Amino acid sequence: MANGVLILAEVADGAIASVTQELIGAAQRLNAGPVSAMLLGSGVEVAAAKITGVEKTYVVDDAALADYTTDGFTQAAAAVAKEADPAVILLGQTNIGRDLGPALAYRLGTAVAMDTIALEMQDGRLHSTRPAYGGNARAVNSFSATPAIATVRPKSQNAAEGGSAGAVAKVAFDASGIRTKVVDRKVATAEGVRLEDAEVVVAGGRGLGGPEGFAQIEELAHMLGGAVGASRAVADLGWRPVAEQVGLTGKVVSPTLYIAVAISGASQHMAGCSGSKNIVAINKDADANIFKTSRFGIVGDFKVVMPALVAAVKKVQAEG
Repeated sequence: MANGVLILAEVADGAIASVTQELIGAAQRLNAGPVSAMLLGSGVEVAAAKITGVEKTYVVDDAALADYTTDGFTQAAAAVAKEADPAVILLGQTNIGRDLGPALAYRLGTAVAMDTIALEMQDGRLHSTRPAYGGNARAVNSFSATPAIATVRPKSQNAAEGGSAGAVAKVAFDASGIRTKVVDRKVATAEGVRLEDAEVVVAGGRGLGGPEGFAQIEELAHMLGGAVGASRAVADLGWRPVAEQVGLTGKVVSPTLYIAVAISGASQHMAGCSGSKNIVAINKDADANIFKTSRFGIVGDFKVVMPALVAAVKKVQAEG
């Protein structure tokens, strides 16, 4: 009988990604049985000892998984699911999780709830809550199939603290079914903190008028130890790289502080930042939608507001 919660552990730059401990924390709070992890990739077995708070870590370590491919990771994850027989599988709403979740659900003949921000068990069934209509409403999904699969928005869950590493179980993997192969990889260089991990994000929109308007965005983000974000319009125009796009078709961020400069606040953009603890909006249009979801708002031209804001931050930092 299916029992327990299985989470997907991810490795980033050789280290266990922060979303992993967040998933373990969410799994522990479900009280749905033992918590286990699956670690997929090439040369990842040594990282298994760094995953704490689980009873067991299932490892599929194979050269064929050196690069992420949908069919390769789906086959490996399905092999782990068959051995672990979990009632619930949790993945991060990351580049891997948002692709693997639906594929794995189809392979296992079950369903998946994407981009969830809250999870609970009721009468033995998983209930997941996710934002809907650009964050203006919340939808609660329940599952009748097993295992119930959900992808979880990063930073929406408190990470598990403490605990010890569980036993390691190696799972056999047949790579003959992999139909795709990565033939080239281009790494986008980025300075400073990653957008998804930033506690502060300063984002700019089309209202900046051009790429030169991001000079002050970058300056403020650097001063606050944060990252630069952009609206889809900005990315489409080529003013900023697509990797900085925040929104429904871009990155989903949940920083402590999100400063939106010259962003109107369309539902597609808000779907990517509505999980922010504090949103500060700067826009010259007093009727802009962004003010409806902002904790603080400044009505004014960014060309006037931003220099004053940068000067104020410099003063505060200088005073210690």
